[in-house]
Amino acid sequence: MKKTIALAALALSISLGSCNNKSNDAELQTQATTVVSSNPNATVEVKDGVAHLSGTFADEASRDNMIASLKSIIGVKDVMDMSTVAAAPMVQTSEPVDPAMQQKVDDALKDFPSVKSEIINNELTLTGNVSAEQAKKIKMSIDALKVGKVNYNYTVK
Repeated sequence: MKKTIALAALALSISLGSCNNKSNDAELQTQATTVVSSNPNATVEVKDGVAHLSGTFADEASRDNMIASLKSIIGVKDVMDMSTVAAAPMVQTSEPVDPAMQQKVDDALKDFPSVKSEIINNELTLTGNVSAEQAKKIKMSIDALKVGKVNYNYTVK
């Protein structure tokens, strides 16, 4: 009989402890969600006192600040970081066009007024409408200049 009462008391204390843990997680979840709401691309889930952070941050500093804020919540035992940092956007720069090279290209294309040229980052792009014969002449003229990469984006009619 004493064993039965002792086991019942043990089971009751364990079940009460787990209920307390669930209510504690709910309170921590509310606080953690409030902290994370400053970043719309991030979410947090609290389980057994551990905050699980996921989502995307603009930079490392933002993510580190968020983790520190979550760790500062009383009752949060640890923060599991499952978030990522967004890749920095590629910045495309254009090098200035060498005026001498531009003049050479313009001279090579002077007999083909329908063809337009553009040099960006030392890459020549030709556009317009040409005949098959004109396309051959243009290609030979441009190849002789050795301008580097050339995009022949003109239409051959």
